[in-house]
Amino acid sequence: METANTHYTRTPRTENLKWVDRITHLMDNQFRLPGTNWRFGLDPILGLFPVVGDLASFSVSAMLILTMARYGASGKMVTLMLLNVALDALFGSIPILGNLFDFAFKANERNVRMLRAHYEEGKYQGSGKNIIIGVVIGIVVIGVLLIWALWELMAFGYQLVQSWF
Repeated sequence: METANTHYTRTPRTENLKWVDRITHLMDNQFRLPGTNWRFGLDPILGLFPVVGDLASFSVSAMLILTMARYGASGKMVTLMLLNVALDALFGSIPILGNLFDFAFKANERNVRMLRAHYEEGKYQGSGKNIIIGVVIGIVVIGVLLIWALWELMAFGYQLVQSWF
């Protein structure tokens, strides 16, 4: 991710991913807490809206991973990125504690940093078309698990409220 204070090695491959940097910045670092250097983005804000916000945030992260795979991230790199997003989706869906987790974890920023290091180490593999199907399957599985977990959480909350009355 590029900010005024951070410089990365610029290559034609990394130039193709400028918009990934912009979306990542929006999701993880767009805003600054006044009087501090602590930054956050839309991800923890979206997390305040149960189910819909978590699914929206997950969808953006999934789109970023698909794009990074398309631009040559290795299968191992994509798997690590999916794990970051899965952790973010799983822990981020926990009420209140998940919102705090979203402020600190920043899965998209982690994924972009990993991709930049991947490029700089020379492990870029060209088009990642061969792993796109695996990525899509992984994203669908994580999405289904997220929806199931949120459903179970809502059912538990409903039962809890029912027991009060």
